Amino acid sequence: MEHSTRRIFHSILRGELYGTPNTEPLLSAIKIKCSEGLSVPVICEDGSMDAQRYIDEVLPIALECGNEMLEEHWTYQQDGARPHIHYLSQKWCIDHFPSFISKDRWPPNSPDWCPFDYSLWNELAKLMNWKKITTKGLLIQEIKHSVKKIEKEKIENSVNDFTKRLRIIKETGGEYVR
Repeated sequence: MEHSTRRIFHSILRGELYGTPNTEPLLSAIKIKCSEGLSVPVICEDGSMDAQRYIDEVLPIALECGNEMLEEHWTYQQDGARPHIHYLSQKWCIDHFPSFISKDRWPPNSPDWCPFDYSLWNELAKLMNWKKITTKGLLIQEIKHSVKKIEKEKIENSVNDFTKRLRIIKETGGEYVR
């Protein structure tokens, strides 16, 4: 894998997963880290994700995982979720990560820059047994089980596609990658 594409990618699944429109949210946020492999998902079950919770519960795990896998040679990238763009989250990232792409430097179509958004969420969804999920507990269990089934080759391919996608984004002046 090229050094420039050896990054920690993560995504927060924004919004909520519902059984039906009239039920309580099953999960308010799901965080999964990816680089040279996937870790066990960190699942935030209760309440919504705000900047302080993101700083307290998510960012330290991302930092630990990144340092463990890549030492000091990696860049942390986020998307435009509210907890990510909050000034305290941005400051925490600048102060702690070896390299960080601030919200002011994100491209307009940032999902095109994140393997989770353009590839791995779909992989996870295909591997999950949706008929088995009837409760919040079973949803969490199925996510944890299915993440382990994502083939390392698919992860590496999606991260390696990152360089190709950067070239396309540059050539198209920031337009969506199709």
